[in-house]
Amino acid sequence: MEFLVEFDVAVPEGIPETEVKDRERDEAVAAAKLAEDGHLVRLWKRPLSNGTTCASRVLGLYSARSEGELNDLLRALPLHQWMTVTVAALEPHPNDPGAGRATSTLPAGSRS
Repeated sequence: MEFLVEFDVAVPEGIPETEVKDRERDEAVAAAKLAEDGHLVRLWKRPLSNGTTCASRVLGLYSARSEGELNDLLRALPLHQWMTVTVAALEPHPNDPGAGRATSTLPAGSRS
């Protein structure tokens, strides 16, 4: 199943900058592992209404066997306790132009 996940990250006041940086680094490692395992398909920063982007607002396309599995994956993220997460389960649409073709445009064998 595929899921559209929206994250809004709000670091609580008083958290040392070193902890924030450590968790952000660990979050990047966790995201890379989720992508390697096929769970994290795509990730975007969401633009704000004034045209700027905010690193704390993120949209992700995830793949999991169930919403329960997805929730377990998200709860394991290092920034999870600072996140507000919204999950929308996605279903195939009969007019989807991408149905039946690979998500990536990289030739087979060129993915690392």
